Amino acid sequence: MSAPPPVAAQRGHLLAFAGLSASYFAHIGFFNPYLPLWLKDLGLPIFTISLLASVQSVTRVFAPYAWGALSDHTGHRVMLLRFSAAVALVSSFGLWWHGGAWWLALVLLVMFTHTSSMMSLTEAAMAQLVAGDWGRYGRIRLCGSAGFLVTVFFAGEWFERFGMKHFPAWAAGTLVIVLIATLKLPDVREPVAAHDAVKEPIGPVLRNPVVRWFFASLFFQVMSHFSVYAFFSLYLDSIGYGKSTIGLLWALSVVAEIVWFFLQGRLIGLLPMPRWMLVCSIAAVARLGLTAGLGGFIAALVVAQWLHALSFAAHHTTCIAVVSRRFPGRLRGRGQALFTVIGYGFGGVLGVLLGGAVAQELGYRAMFTAAAVLAVVGSLCAWRVVKLEQVERSGATGRG
Repeated sequence: MSAPPPVAAQRGHLLAFAGLSASYFAHIGFFNPYLPLWLKDLGLPIFTISLLASVQSVTRVFAPYAWGALSDHTGHRVMLLRFSAAVALVSSFGLWWHGGAWWLALVLLVMFTHTSSMMSLTEAAMAQLVAGDWGRYGRIRLCGSAGFLVTVFFAGEWFERFGMKHFPAWAAGTLVIVLIATLKLPDVREPVAAHDAVKEPIGPVLRNPVVRWFFASLFFQVMSHFSVYAFFSLYLDSIGYGKSTIGLLWALSVVAEIVWFFLQGRLIGLLPMPRWMLVCSIAAVARLGLTAGLGGFIAALVVAQWLHALSFAAHHTTCIAVVSRRFPGRLRGRGQALFTVIGYGFGGVLGVLLGGAVAQELGYRAMFTAAAVLAVVGSLCAWRVVKLEQVERSGATGRG
């Protein structure tokens, strides 16, 4: 029996990854926005909530790189994705037992250790599959945005009507769907010959000034955004918005994300990737500034949430493209893992913990103002990347 045509096989692979993206972000779409509200419903104070919310970021400090290095060594990214999904599902059952803050921290630690690894493993496999075609990548990520949109909207309606008591059931149900999606994936691996070669060192890449400034910009950009990821729902709740409105505002940001991913194949080529980073960083400053200063005005929040198209969606694609270019071949898994560790790991931990401390002492508006300042620092780092890339290109032209 002959093998299927490469184009048909590749289309099937893209659909499988689109299914995983949709299910994974459907889980994230309910879990991340409503975890703080569930913890608040359990009677926990703000700083304890910030500590528990930071567990996800803590796991992103070590889990993605460990799993990424293992996937680079074995090539079994899909098998590791299936294992991670299964363990995350089993561990989520612990949310049903209210054993206090320490028990919740343990459950979230185990669960996030495995869900955190899935992002970098999936990105590495998808980057290999799309081979630089960021239009196709955008269509896959669009499915993830759609999954997020569905659950953030319907979960908001559900929790508004029935309260937060069903949060553990939503966690288990969405992770079941994620596990099923991983079972549908093709076993995408690096060529066998690559694994017979000497392990390629990552040090020379990390010593490149462009790479170092890129990671610095990523760190501050993501750190500033954890004010949104961890505290946006609590901020809106403190102002007096209902859970349905909170869900709708989250949904608006995802609609903006979907629009970007739909159009990015035509838009992403208009600027070099470093310039896109700078544009996205400036958009983050505007988004966080609007949220901090005009949170009481729904129109301002709508504009701020629409800026998510640049501050997150375009920024995410740009970062994946830069990492894929700077960490090719057998460096891919470790490069994508470093993206997660530096941004969503260290940046996330500090963003949530410092954000929680500022919010508790000075209030949410002060916290979002501080986040806007962090976004300014990220913009300056992105500007430095633009300048260094120009020098690098001019040097390469001169040698040519």
